[in-house]
Amino acid sequence: MIRNSDHDFLTRLKESEEDTFAQKAVAKAQDAQWIKREAARQELGNWEDWRSLGEQIRQHTVRYLPDYLEEFSDNVEKNGGRVFFAQTDVEARDFIVNLAREKQVRNVVKSKSMVTSEIGVDKALLEIEGMNLLETDLAEFILQQDDWDEPTHLVFPAIHKDRDQVREVFMKKLGYEGDNDPQHLARFARKVMRERFLRNEMSITGCNFAVADNGMINLDTNEGNADLCMAIPKIQVVCMGMERIVPGMREAETIDNMLARSAVGQKITTYCTFTSRQVDGEADGPEEFYVVIIDNGRSNALGTDFEPILQCIRCASCLNVCPVYRHIGGHGYGSIYPGPVGSVLSPVLQGNYDDFPDLPYACSLCAACTATCPVKIPLHKLLIKHRQIEMDDLHQSKLVDDAVMRVVGLGTGHSSLFRTALGMDHAMLTPLQKKRPETAENLYSNGRHLEWMPFVFGGWTKVRDLPDPPAHSKNFRTWFREHKREQAMQGGMKATVPQAPRDPRASGSVGEPVLKADGYYQDGRPITEVQAHAQGQDKVSERVGARAASLSQEHVPEGSHIDGNDIADAASRQEGTQQHD
Repeated sequence: MIRNSDHDFLTRLKESEEDTFAQKAVAKAQDAQWIKREAARQELGNWEDWRSLGEQIRQHTVRYLPDYLEEFSDNVEKNGGRVFFAQTDVEARDFIVNLAREKQVRNVVKSKSMVTSEIGVDKALLEIEGMNLLETDLAEFILQQDDWDEPTHLVFPAIHKDRDQVREVFMKKLGYEGDNDPQHLARFARKVMRERFLRNEMSITGCNFAVADNGMINLDTNEGNADLCMAIPKIQVVCMGMERIVPGMREAETIDNMLARSAVGQKITTYCTFTSRQVDGEADGPEEFYVVIIDNGRSNALGTDFEPILQCIRCASCLNVCPVYRHIGGHGYGSIYPGPVGSVLSPVLQGNYDDFPDLPYACSLCAACTATCPVKIPLHKLLIKHRQIEMDDLHQSKLVDDAVMRVVGLGTGHSSLFRTALGMDHAMLTPLQKKRPETAENLYSNGRHLEWMPFVFGGWTKVRDLPDPPAHSKNFRTWFREHKREQAMQGGMKATVPQAPRDPRASGSVGEPVLKADGYYQDGRPITEVQAHAQGQDKVSERVGARAASLSQEHVPEGSHIDGNDIADAASRQEGTQQHD
C-alpha cells in the first residue's frame, strides 16, 4: 500500500510539471517555512548541538529497539491496554477491521497518520456495511471529501489545493453555500466534524512517539482534533511504526522541541498530548486502548546501511528544502512518503526496487536534506547507496565503465587536454543543435539546444533538452582569464569572490542558550540522560556488563555531556551483548 499511483515515474513527472498551481503553492510554502523554521531554530542558540543530541537519542533508541519495544508493551498492558505486533500491513489492517466488526462499530474518526495510509486501513474499514469513517485533520478532511485525493506533503497534505477548489468540494459533497473565505470554510468543516465527534464509537490515531518507560503515547497537533479523538470514544486504536519510540519523557521533550521547530517553525505545537487508557474514576479517555505496532518492512533496515532512516521523526524538513520536490510536488513520487525521506524509505519498506526504481534518482545530490535534518540522517548518502545497489543488481560488466572513467580521468587530469575537450564539444554537437528563441536558454546559448543525441548518450536527452555548449572563446575559463587581465590593466586589482550577506540572526543576540535551569545545558551545550528507566527490573538488571563502556565509546559524540551512569542504565536494555553494526 506504499505506492499510491499506477503511473510510471516519467508520466507522474509530466503530470506534476503541468500542474502549475501546485508548483507555485509548494514553492511558496517552502520559502515561508524556511523563514519560520530558521527563526525558531535559532532561538535555541546552538542548533547544531541540538541536532547532535537528537541524532544521539534516535541512534541509541533504534540500536536497542527490541528492548524499548518490550518495555513499552509491558507498560501498556500494566495500564490496562493491549498491544498487537503486526509484521505486515495486511496483519495490521485485518486486526483493526476485525476489531471494528467484533465491537459492532459503525462510527469511526481518525486523526492524521501516515502509517494508517501505509497499511490502507481507511478504505478497508469502509468496506464494512454501514461504516462511517471521518478524517478529522482539516487537510485530510478536505482530501477525503475530494474522493480521497492523495496527500502531497507529510505535514501539509492539501497544500496543492486553493480556497476555490476547497469551496467547490464542500459545495459538491457537503452542501456548503458560503464564500471562499478560509475562515468560513474552516468554520463549516469544524461544524461538520463536531457533530461526528459526538457520535464517535472508535477512534484511530497515529503516534508521534511512544514513551517506553510509562506506556504512554505522544500526539502533536495544531487543531486539537487528536485530543477529541481520544477523549470521547470508548475505543481507541493507536497505529505506530515500530521505530516511533523514545526511552522516556525527557527524550520525548527533547524530540518534541526539535520536531515543532523543524516541521512548522513553532516552539511547540498547539496541542502536545501524552495519553494512555482511561484512568479509573476519570470521565475522559478510552475504556479500551489498543496499540498496533507495525513492522511492514522496517526491520529490513536494521543492521544495514539504511538503519539511519529509522531515526526519522517525520518533520518533513527535508521536503521543505528539496529542489526536486519543489518542482514535482508530492504526487510525482508515487509513494505515500514523498520527498528525500520517501525516496530512501519507500524501497526499504518495499524490500525491493520493483515499484520504486526511479526514486533514488529523483535527487540532485545537493545534500540540502542532510543539512537540514534535525536528527542528522545522511539522506543524500543513502540515496547514493540505493543507486549503487540498483547498479550492482544489474550484474553488468564494469569493464566499459572503468575504461570510460580512465579516459575521463586522463582528460580532466591534464589542463591542456581538458581545454581541448572543452573546445571540441561545441564543434562536435553543432550539427545536432536546434533553435528555439522563446526559451530561457536565449540568455546563455542563443536559444540553441539539443533534443537528441545518438547511442548511449541518448539518455541525456530522453526526458530533457540540453543547452548548447559554449564555444571555446565564450566559455567560463576564457571569460575569467580575460576578466583577470582587464582588472590587472585597471590597476592591479585582484579578482575576488563576493561574500554572501551575513544572517542578522547569527549576530549573537539570539545565540545564547535559553534553557539552563532544567539541565538541558551545561557550559552552553545541550545535554541529556539517555536513560533506560528500568532500574530495579529483574529481567534486565543483569544485562549491563561490558555494554556500558562500549556504548559510551560508540554512541556519545565528542564533546557531548552524557553521564556514564545513565549510559550504563541504557545498556541494560540490550538483550545479550551482541551488536548489529
